[in-house]
Amino acid sequence: MTHITRRQFVKGSVAAGLGMALATPMSRVLGANNDIRVAVVGINGRGSDHIKAFGDMKGVRLVAFCDVDRKVLGNKAQAFEKKYSRKVDTYVDIRKLLENKDIDAISIATPNHWHSLATIWACQAGKDVYVEKPCSHNPFEGHKCLDAARKYRRIVQHGTQSRSSKSWARQVAAIASGKYGKLLVSKGAASKGSATGRWSIGFKPIKEPPETLDYNLWLGPAPEQPYHENLVHYNWHWFWDFGNGEIGNQGVHEMDKARWAIPGGTLPQSVISMGGRWVNSTEGHPPFTDQAQTPNCQLTIMDFGGPLLVFEVIGLVDRVGVDGKKYPNNVGNEFYLEAGVIKGGKFYPKGSDQAEDLVAVDVKMGPGGDHFENFIEAVRSRKMEDLNADIADGYLSAACCQLGNVSYRLGEQVAGTTKPDVLGKHEEIAKSWERVSETVKGAIGLDISKNTYQLGPMLTFDPKAEKFVGNAKADALLTRPYRKPFVVPEQV
Repeated sequence: MTHITRRQFVKGSVAAGLGMALATPMSRVLGANNDIRVAVVGINGRGSDHIKAFGDMKGVRLVAFCDVDRKVLGNKAQAFEKKYSRKVDTYVDIRKLLENKDIDAISIATPNHWHSLATIWACQAGKDVYVEKPCSHNPFEGHKCLDAARKYRRIVQHGTQSRSSKSWARQVAAIASGKYGKLLVSKGAASKGSATGRWSIGFKPIKEPPETLDYNLWLGPAPEQPYHENLVHYNWHWFWDFGNGEIGNQGVHEMDKARWAIPGGTLPQSVISMGGRWVNSTEGHPPFTDQAQTPNCQLTIMDFGGPLLVFEVIGLVDRVGVDGKKYPNNVGNEFYLEAGVIKGGKFYPKGSDQAEDLVAVDVKMGPGGDHFENFIEAVRSRKMEDLNADIADGYLSAACCQLGNVSYRLGEQVAGTTKPDVLGKHEEIAKSWERVSETVKGAIGLDISKNTYQLGPMLTFDPKAEKFVGNAKADALLTRPYRKPFVVPEQV
């Protein structure tokens, strides 16, 4: 199978005649002092960071907030006015906000299932976009974001902030230099903390949504369903209709770095995923279960036509387990090459535990001091190539997370002693599964070897066609039905 390069992918996704330069003017004539006028959409949680970043940035004027929860909206607007001594406009419905021609750009920090539609609508309205990771809920809509950015010549930055880190860029460049031989395994891990539902979210009853919440707007593109308090405001991450599990949450950052390190890496040629959702027991419910759907322990392996991408998620960390031990967070990346390992920004020759400085490489970053500033600088220059994390890369890295979930969701429960062949492809794969098993047993007392786990099929994928090979069920999970009028369109 021919593996397309990143350059071929980006070129192939651009409408004919548009080219790679973004020469169109701003959506409005810049106001006093050339301020870029920004609105933040989704202002709870991560949205607070967006407000601070743009609110404190020179040359930027934060002019509007949008959120479907009027209580959150009022509180945030009041806090902003108190801090900055000026008011912002407030909107519950993003469609109304996008009608405001005085807004140059929007910054999106909604739940995942809204990211793509908000991005597409904003591009169509002539706004530039900073969209949090993952840019999409599924691969289809991620590619529609890319199509919209190119068609409407919009600057669209993806919220994978490591792309604005010179340290990570140097590690990627060192791998690409060939100094350490071929890359064998690019490994990412997103195993973190107990305070945000990775251990258990329990069970919440169906009830009427709060009066301050426009639940219809919150659902947006997702299927109609009853409200319960495990959806709003954070635990939606662990339900398939809204989130993508931990691999599509914290994991997008590490997935992006893992894919970035693979020379020419776009999408994999195969993918397999395994794991389960195992939590501390809740009285009155089946043991080791909660209301959530996505796995909290998951191992995903992708083949990029040579290099393997291995991704590890273990949610049962950062809290003392039933064995009295506290299992540490593990969030980061390691790169296994023919000559040794790059980890922590250092090189360790094969067979040695002595760290060496990386080979000297030239690294060129886009303008701006951080990821948000880089976005604003690109908005000013109208040059897509100034972005450190263009939507093309955002789409690909988000899609890799989602392809892993496709395999997982198509899986079956198998005996805990089952050892799929993929565990023998590299010792780091086997070590990851051992770490999953040991942590689950120590943290909550569940011995996987005496129970079952979910083993997904090994799926063959065509990176050029962006479809699975001979698997209609897997292809069906590359998109989903949309609830009118919140439809991600085939043609943007």
